[in-house]
Amino acid sequence: MCRWAAYRGEPLYLEELVSSPAHSLIEQSHCATRAKTATNGDGFGIAWYGDHPEPGRYRDILPAWSDCNLKSIARQIRSPLFLAHVRAATGGGTRRDNCHPFVHGRWSFMHNGQIGDFDTLRRPMEAMLDNDLYSARTGTTDSELLFLLALQFGLEHDPLGAIAETLAFVERLAEHLEREVLVRFTAALSDGHDLYAVRYASDWKAPTLYAAPMGPSGGYCLVSEPLNDDDNTWVEIPDGTAVIVGENGVDVRLFGTAGAAPDTSRMARMSSGKM
Repeated sequence: MCRWAAYRGEPLYLEELVSSPAHSLIEQSHCATRAKTATNGDGFGIAWYGDHPEPGRYRDILPAWSDCNLKSIARQIRSPLFLAHVRAATGGGTRRDNCHPFVHGRWSFMHNGQIGDFDTLRRPMEAMLDNDLYSARTGTTDSELLFLLALQFGLEHDPLGAIAETLAFVERLAEHLEREVLVRFTAALSDGHDLYAVRYASDWKAPTLYAAPMGPSGGYCLVSEPLNDDDNTWVEIPDGTAVIVGENGVDVRLFGTAGAAPDTSRMARMSSGKM
């Protein structure tokens, strides 16, 4: 399982998430504590927004802990919105095209999770893409394909609706082909204005997601696991939940596909947290 961190708020140096905290993303790349795989050494990537609509991006296949350029870049780049990811490959080779975040136009996307029987589902999933989006596929991961499918299903106009339709399509496809219906999906994405995150799994075993305030004024951080040991700061986001971090603060919503209604009892527990 991969680890990732994302931030939206007043501009921060990327090192505030990537390298400075006690349990920074670089630290998690070789010593994750809340994942099945402690080591996430199959590449890394960062995407950040600045003066242009489309994000900047830096990715490589080296483990994050061994790339001296990453620490240097993170110390110098300051951004109001950025995504960072360290990869533990569950499918697709260790190559730059398979490293997150993935970018298309103004959108950036990163993912932690898996699709059951992806080798069987891959070709019919790719067949749903129009020519332009199919041509945009450069890697071999299920994560990149989910991102392109979300774009196909209307990400530009309804981000959460497009993600829900994408995951529902994968579940229906697996059922139709009499394969294991398994989607585990904890992802962050952004259009350069708002930051979105979704935690969902068809078996209610989605990879972890936590949130906490960060920065000088109204900023928020979303992570696979906390960046420090302050348990009073971090709130765990439950399965079946979407989070939107925008200029007006944080919006937490129920999330589900057509095949799996959201669990309102989990949302009730979430509402008692310190969001």
